[in-house]
Amino acid sequence: MQVQIKRAREGAARSDGYRVLVDRMWPRGVSKDTARLDEWARELAPSDELRRWYGHDPDRFDEFKRRYVDELRGQRDTLSGLRRRARQGQLTLVVGARDVEHSNGQVLADVLRRGLPR
Repeated sequence: MQVQIKRAREGAARSDGYRVLVDRMWPRGVSKDTARLDEWARELAPSDELRRWYGHDPDRFDEFKRRYVDELRGQRDTLSGLRRRARQGQLTLVVGARDVEHSNGQVLADVLRRGLPR
């Protein structure tokens, strides 16, 4: 399964394949031409409440991951669609966060690769 994560500010590359923005809000300072998205999956973004609680604090990442995975359980159909895309070719999850390793994109990529944990 081919899933990668990129910052929205990095812009698109041919090798990105199918590009999906997985944030609830449009990334500041990024034009639609620069983003070159195939899809905007707002429903896969963390809830506003969870996003505010997390505040991109790496010390809270493990708890954020647990809570976010719980939210994703209600999005099985959308997750299945992205998983199919990733099996067909490169899938790029686009996030606005500066720290990609501690972002919802990282959690979502893990879920797509491994499935939802029990």
